[in-house]
Amino acid sequence: MSLVLKLKQFHIAKCKGDKFAKVEFRGVSHVSRVLEDNGAELIIVDERFEWPVARALDTSELLTIELLAHNRLFGNRVLGAYGLVLQRVARDGRLCVTDTLLDANNKPLPATVEFEVQYTNPGSSRSSFSASTPYDETIDDDQQMLIDIEQNIANLERTLTTQTRRGSWQDAESKKVAKRPELRRGESVSVAGERASSVDRKRSSALRSVRSLIRLGKQRPPKEKADSDECESLLRASESGRHLEAVSAPVSRAGSQSSLSSNTDSQLSLSIVEGKPTASRRSPRVKSELSSVVTSVLKAQDFQVCLTIIEARQLAGLNMDPVVCIQVGDQRKYTSVKESTNCPYYNEYFVFDFHMPPVMLFDKIITLSVLQSRNFLRANKLLGSFKLDVATVWSQPDHQFFHKWALLTDPDDIAGGPKGYLKCDISVIGKGDSVKVPPKSDKDEDDIEANLLLPDGVPIDRQRARFILRIYRADGLPKMNSSLMANVKKAFTGEVNDLVDPYVQVSFAGLTGKTSVKRHNYCPVWNEQLVFTEMFPPLCQRIKLQLRDAGDTVRGSGSCVIGTHHLDLKHMSNDGEKGFLPTFGPSFIHLYGSTRDYSLLDEHSSLNTGLGEGVSYRARLLIAIRTEITDNIDFAPSEVELEPTVPVNETSYGKNEEFFLFATILDASMIDKKLGEKPVYFEISIGNAGNAIDGHNESRKDLETVTADSGSWQSTTPPTKPMTHDRQYYFLPYWDNKPCMHVRSVWPDHRRRMYNSNIIAKISDKLEEGLAETHTLLEAEDTADTHLRHVLEELSVSCTKYVQLNKSNSCGPGAGRTKLDKERMKLCQREIEHMATAARNLRAVVTRSSIKERYKTAQTYLTKLRFLVEDPQHSLPDVFLWIISGGKRQAYKRIPARDVVYSIVDEECGKDCGKVQTVFLKLPGKRASGPSGWTIQAKLQVYMWLGMLKHKKNFINGLPQGYELSHELKNAERPRALPPANIHYTDKHIFQLRCHIYQARSLIGSDASGLSDPYACVVAGEYSKVTQVIDETLSPTWDELLIFDEILIYGTEQDIKNDPPAIIIEIFDQDKVGKSEFIGRAIAKPHVKLRHEPYGKPEYPPSLEWFGITRGPDHAGELLAAFELLEIPSDADAYTLPNLPTPKDVVLVREAAELKNTGPILPVPRGIRPTLARYRIEVLFWGLRDLKRIHLLTVDKPRVDIECAGHILYSSIIQNAKKNPNFSTPVKFLEVELPEQELYRPPLTIRAVDCRSFGRYTLVGTHMINSIHKYMYTPLTRRDREAEERKKSPQNAESSPGNHSALSQSDNSRERSPLLPKDPSKAMSYGTREPTKKTQKTELNRKRKQSLVDEEVDDEETKDWWTKYFASVETMITESQEARKEKSFQNGALQITLDDNVLSLPQTNKDLLHMDRSPDQRRRFGFKTVANASRFATRLSPKTARKRTKQKIELCKVYPNELESRYEFDGFKEWLHTFDLYRGKKTGDDTEDESRIVGTFKGAIKVYKWPLPKDVEEPTVMGLDPQYGFFQGLPSNDPIHVLVRVYVVKATDLHPMDLNGKADPYIVLQLGSKRISDKDNYISKQLNPVFGKCFEFEATFPQDSLLTIQIYDWDLVGSDDMVGETKLDLENRFYSRHRATCGLPEKYEEHGYNSWRDAMKPTQILARLCKESKMDTPIYNTDGTVKIGRLNFNIQPEEVDVCNNMRSSEEHLALYVLHHWHEVPRVGCQLVPEHVETRPLYNPDKPGIEQGKLEMWVDMFPMDMPLPGPPLDISPRKPKSYELRVIIWNTDDVVLEDDAFFTGEKMSDIYVKGWLKGPEDCQCTDIHYRSLTGEGNFNWRLIYPFDYMVAEQKIVISRKESLFSWDETECKIPARLELQVWDADHFSADDFLGAITLDLNRFPRGAKSSKLCTLDMLKTDGSVPQINIFKMKRVKGWWPFYVKKDNEDIELTGKVEAEIHLLSREEAEKNPAGCGRNEPDALDKPNRPDASFMWFLNPLKSIRYIIWHNYKWKILKILIILALAVVLLLFFYSVPGYTVKKMMGA
Repeated sequence: MSLVLKLKQFHIAKCKGDKFAKVEFRGVSHVSRVLEDNGAELIIVDERFEWPVARALDTSELLTIELLAHNRLFGNRVLGAYGLVLQRVARDGRLCVTDTLLDANNKPLPATVEFEVQYTNPGSSRSSFSASTPYDETIDDDQQMLIDIEQNIANLERTLTTQTRRGSWQDAESKKVAKRPELRRGESVSVAGERASSVDRKRSSALRSVRSLIRLGKQRPPKEKADSDECESLLRASESGRHLEAVSAPVSRAGSQSSLSSNTDSQLSLSIVEGKPTASRRSPRVKSELSSVVTSVLKAQDFQVCLTIIEARQLAGLNMDPVVCIQVGDQRKYTSVKESTNCPYYNEYFVFDFHMPPVMLFDKIITLSVLQSRNFLRANKLLGSFKLDVATVWSQPDHQFFHKWALLTDPDDIAGGPKGYLKCDISVIGKGDSVKVPPKSDKDEDDIEANLLLPDGVPIDRQRARFILRIYRADGLPKMNSSLMANVKKAFTGEVNDLVDPYVQVSFAGLTGKTSVKRHNYCPVWNEQLVFTEMFPPLCQRIKLQLRDAGDTVRGSGSCVIGTHHLDLKHMSNDGEKGFLPTFGPSFIHLYGSTRDYSLLDEHSSLNTGLGEGVSYRARLLIAIRTEITDNIDFAPSEVELEPTVPVNETSYGKNEEFFLFATILDASMIDKKLGEKPVYFEISIGNAGNAIDGHNESRKDLETVTADSGSWQSTTPPTKPMTHDRQYYFLPYWDNKPCMHVRSVWPDHRRRMYNSNIIAKISDKLEEGLAETHTLLEAEDTADTHLRHVLEELSVSCTKYVQLNKSNSCGPGAGRTKLDKERMKLCQREIEHMATAARNLRAVVTRSSIKERYKTAQTYLTKLRFLVEDPQHSLPDVFLWIISGGKRQAYKRIPARDVVYSIVDEECGKDCGKVQTVFLKLPGKRASGPSGWTIQAKLQVYMWLGMLKHKKNFINGLPQGYELSHELKNAERPRALPPANIHYTDKHIFQLRCHIYQARSLIGSDASGLSDPYACVVAGEYSKVTQVIDETLSPTWDELLIFDEILIYGTEQDIKNDPPAIIIEIFDQDKVGKSEFIGRAIAKPHVKLRHEPYGKPEYPPSLEWFGITRGPDHAGELLAAFELLEIPSDADAYTLPNLPTPKDVVLVREAAELKNTGPILPVPRGIRPTLARYRIEVLFWGLRDLKRIHLLTVDKPRVDIECAGHILYSSIIQNAKKNPNFSTPVKFLEVELPEQELYRPPLTIRAVDCRSFGRYTLVGTHMINSIHKYMYTPLTRRDREAEERKKSPQNAESSPGNHSALSQSDNSRERSPLLPKDPSKAMSYGTREPTKKTQKTELNRKRKQSLVDEEVDDEETKDWWTKYFASVETMITESQEARKEKSFQNGALQITLDDNVLSLPQTNKDLLHMDRSPDQRRRFGFKTVANASRFATRLSPKTARKRTKQKIELCKVYPNELESRYEFDGFKEWLHTFDLYRGKKTGDDTEDESRIVGTFKGAIKVYKWPLPKDVEEPTVMGLDPQYGFFQGLPSNDPIHVLVRVYVVKATDLHPMDLNGKADPYIVLQLGSKRISDKDNYISKQLNPVFGKCFEFEATFPQDSLLTIQIYDWDLVGSDDMVGETKLDLENRFYSRHRATCGLPEKYEEHGYNSWRDAMKPTQILARLCKESKMDTPIYNTDGTVKIGRLNFNIQPEEVDVCNNMRSSEEHLALYVLHHWHEVPRVGCQLVPEHVETRPLYNPDKPGIEQGKLEMWVDMFPMDMPLPGPPLDISPRKPKSYELRVIIWNTDDVVLEDDAFFTGEKMSDIYVKGWLKGPEDCQCTDIHYRSLTGEGNFNWRLIYPFDYMVAEQKIVISRKESLFSWDETECKIPARLELQVWDADHFSADDFLGAITLDLNRFPRGAKSSKLCTLDMLKTDGSVPQINIFKMKRVKGWWPFYVKKDNEDIELTGKVEAEIHLLSREEAEKNPAGCGRNEPDALDKPNRPDASFMWFLNPLKSIRYIIWHNYKWKILKILIILALAVVLLLFFYSVPGYTVKKMMGA
């Protein structure tokens, strides 16, 4: 139904100026276009206005029409008005009127108005969609889209016809939007069926008057259901934006809404709505349980964003000077400028430091821009940029992109395509992250397309997309101003305004857009859209929406945030096959933040910016998002556009329904002392409904409707004064009567969203629980496989059930109607259906062996489900429960609506709906974190129910029974009947609570000593009791039984049994002074025994359980306890309670200070306490290190005590810690009784004390070991081993190991030998298809390139250590790449079956060790580890095979991490573990934990059952019998002198320390008291310095055991800063069995770069190892076998290079055995090979964040042995000096740029320019003038001397960076020769014609002739032969010049014939040559045509060659004509005279 007004014309005399008409009905006004003054009296309007109405017309209602004079500067003046009472219209439905206008005094004017009114009577349809389309409530997106499209087309057609007539009207407040030449989307101005006229808008945000779907009516009183439609409001289709009109058109809540998927752009209008905003509207955040995880996300942390800009390629443009700008957030950094190149090489490293919460960091945008550098007068020009957010980098493996190419695009030029590529590394490092550098060699081919900087799954060709974000309206806003100012304003002006000026700000992908500001409006209506243009898919995931208050000058305040919400694109889109583009809504977003009362200093203001859990509802915002992929490339601005948009019809997306929220508080206890003094009450609210203090800020215009507001709820309990029994905890006396609260409120009905989330959440919770149990069983190595099968079966059933439920409910009431709802529904359906089958299939393949893999797969299901739970579109707002005291909000709990929502289907119900839950109230905002937030403000037992009013009868169903059915409860079905104010319970039971508190472990240290004096306080309901205090411990054993005699519990017995009340246990530290300090809290549920149940097994007595103790978000320990709730029988004859144990005899410890003596202390009874067994704890006391001072005194005589289960083992006392900090008697043991069950194993405390004079002891520090479980040793007996062997399948027993050692045992028939030749690639075919020609070609090329590298290395006559290093690095890279490839196809053990047909093995092959098998038998290899398999595959790969044949360089291991973190060396902890000793209070901050360390204890602990069984098979560390102790064969711990050599190779990626983004690093080493500083040899301006240094120390262990290597940054002024440091424990290495003193090389050599470094020869080392292991000395045989006892090592001559010298060959054999020492049974272990380790550097100021890496190794030699030779020389290689001579002979086909003077013919003045290092060595040829064919002749030599690093293939340049630089900086650049061809101009800049870049290591061979020289030579696909100038030395040929156009095409612009000759410095000095054509070795002058000259220097030649050459015939013709003319002239001149003369006869 609607009211339509057709305004035809006005007739008015004598009135100049523009006018416009304004019409108003029910407070909503429309404005006509501006009616221009054309001098006539008749003003034709001819416009139609429409008001959709929701309530029938009243006969007394009025329609007003006003004619106003339009004034741009001052206010508009009313000329006349007309009011029509709608009595006749309501009756007849139509009325035509022509009547006189009246003035302000109701006097008639000489003016008339003519109009027609039509009224459509309300029918059954709710409203009309277009003039003829009745709107159906269940219209779906597609239908609506069709309607919209039809209407759009009609509008557009009309608009185009009326385009010529345009006027203008003004919008004073609106924001300007740039004018666009073409017709804007949505510029249609009228409606189908009517003639329309469009007017020119001067301000484009002014609103077009288009009919849209609008609903009309005043706000209904909430109680009357009949008028429910009236709560919808009225929207006006156009608004003038002038202030007065805004006031006269009040705003209401519901707007009109249109489908997002439709193209409603052409319907354009702003809507203003009338009616009062009930404080109860808003839609919800989906899930907001903030756990410790969330807290950590909101806690500021240290992060580093590190970028390496390596190089750029294919930059669009000619001859430019590119510079790269890196911007992260607001910080910017720039690289250096590279001149005259479009493939610049930078290799510069940048670090951005951040200290902020991860949430904020992840939203930061990383922008990489390449700029064209210009002079300082002009700004740099952007060439292209690339954007991604930090979150995208963080989500990558290892949080990094490595060696990836960023595709650069120009945001303002979409059509341009890629603008180039930028190669870079990006990584984000958080605290504790280790930086993993993936294996990539610089020599690898650069395949740009395959290595684009994009996350997995993102397509390479990204398109442009427009993200259209529509903002319709908001409501329920809070006050953002004090009412004081408003009152002052009211006193002066009489105006009353809303105290907020809202606007919306949206940030996405680094762009920010804002809507217009709506002044003074609690319910603003914008109807605007922001358009973001960005690549799709975007690499920025989150859209940030902020509702802000603009502030004003009166307040003097800037804008402040009302609320913030983030939308994640991952949740709004799907990239699968059936995926969908990002879409959202139209839907409400609920904003949360600080409390709604306005104060100038809001302590919780940070909550409004989205940091932390919002404590109050702030507003709701109606938005929609749509994505359009744009194909048309007309125009896409890089800025955000603001445009008006059409209002939506909200009811088409969700019908408004009334919801009912009910809560009753059954128990309120543990109320904080501070709240105990005054009466308190509770308040419950949903949105603004129920908010009794500050909920409704109503627009002042709607005062008449405020009255009926709060009758729909009773949201608070009556105020009650708290009571207490112990002055510690207070409670409210809610005994028999439980207070109730209820709220009724109206919200859009989107229950289906919550239902869907609830079902999925329940499936995922169940799965999570099952998987957690599986994990526990896995660790216990129990029947995990059967349990996992059961879990997967359950998952499959649940998923199938979900799919069925979903299908039946997809179109029911409450189902979402937005595009996202439908797509999400389909997605969930698909994913869960798929998961059901996947789970079924996975269940079938679960076996014992594969369970770990299957468990991981099941975990991925859980992640998927968790992702599906979150619905980005909110349905209902969250529920807030506050405790209010003294009129102020004190503490709260926020409960997601989805947790308490009701559904008839059980699965869809919220997890807490209709259930009693225990709720802890917490302080709001920042007060909740930190010590103030540790205490509970109140503990409530709450029952909650939220559902639709029509389901209200169910609200009481889940309430515990036992209450009296009051009158209100009987009427529960009636939707309008009020629920009860309180519920009276009659059924109550008395229980006795028994708390068995046994012990706690890993408590937090709360005293200065680092220990605590803990006692436990148990709170049950309103009562509390405490245990005794245990002094000075973090693992107290209380062993106490606390009894609460009369606990009163309401409800039926069964309810109590099923859901007993929770018991809270709080642990405190008692301080002698001041109040006790809180340590942590545990929550437990008791076991309930009802009076009729027997007390006996298996139920009773209950067993002890571990309960987690928490303090705030931190884990604070565990409590071992059990709780019983025993019902006390009502009569004496009934079954009595079980007996109590006898009390403890003596109370040894003092009681808690608060307690009087409460009688005897009872122990935990026998049936409950754990059963004990006899164990032995054996401890190795080695020593103490780095002890700090205690109370300013040094620790001189320390002792270590180890305490377990009340028993203490004391070490001996160290007599003088300075001289020798080791213990004299290292091994001690203690026998104790310990629990047999692993669950109850006690913790272990290590305490160091200082024994001072007069028998005083001072605690130095403590170390807690949570559970001794990890030090437990369960011996493997012979019986166990035999049983295990029986289990093994025969196949496994038969398969031979994958190693290729030749170890065999003579007493055993099994033989260890490999069945493959050493070089299998020669003999093995892969059985793959025949290679195609192309693959063969590529292979050829790769071989060619490889041979270049290999031969080049071989060419190097003088090999040094660096030769070995570089070869080793390459090998490491190749191996790890191969290993990665293996992982991709490997599953479990890699099985390779080899057939004899495949393997052709001649028997003569020496690589075979033993061939005892039958020849036709198949061999099978099972590789147990990835490493073995990858080594095998590496040996199979042809690449490595080829390398092996070529490779003569010996290798060492290059480890990418620290040596001790390598798996095979186990941290060198086989003897010694390091335990940090802590002292001082634990604050929970990790950085402070570091400072709490006061020293370390070195030792080891073993716990085992005593006595050990007789048949123990497992040996000790040294292979000895454990019956005599585990630490036999221990090395001596007496002081020992050692020579330490520290080799520092280089550092990489150091953190920049100077302003220029570089550092000047040098090394400082510290070992004990010795310090070496290498400050004099600092390396200038370098972040990747190569040190190549060896430092020597003489050290004494144990004093000097910790080596610290620091890198400092040298500063000219001020002190030097530390970049980072790394610490090595040399002592652990020294005593380790892995022999980490000096690494073993691969080969034994006595001379050369690989000469033996160790002081002991391999034979001596082997002999010593055998002696230590109590084995026979090795015997070396001539046939290449080594015999050690019963072991035989069979080594073939191929394995080792056997020399003629017998002695030397023994060394080779011994070394071979050492490399295979780990294969020796019982005592074998991996020995450390020759290596270089990579250690991360850390800075104490930025703990946990890596500051770079250091490559180094350490050698140690005992001084009591013969000393080794001189240290290895690893000083950095000096670059080799070369000279490159380039002779430019000729050019051809050069493009002709200029037009010749006079003649206009094409020509060029050609010259060639070239450089190697950069602009500083740029050289040019002379100029070949006036080339008319593009041919140039030069014969010109360019000479470039340079220094070159062969191994790195880089040119080294040393130069001062600027005039003010202190010293030279060394930088390395690739060896690239740049040649360019130019056209010389005399009076303007020269023109660039073309260029070619030749990489001297790999460039195309020159063509033999100019004709053969084409662009095909530049191909890199292997078809063009490549050459290396360092190998070829001299080359001559033709090469093409080219330019790269904007459209990516390459154009040939010329050819050059050149000769390139490379000489070493010595050769160059022997054969000198001159530059250009100079002596020595001068070149001939070029034979240039005579026409080549410079015209103004050669005037005669100019005349001859320019004028004569071109115009000679013309000149001759002119001369002849001139001669003839002269002759004629003379003839005519002389004829008269001559004639006269003749006549006169003279």
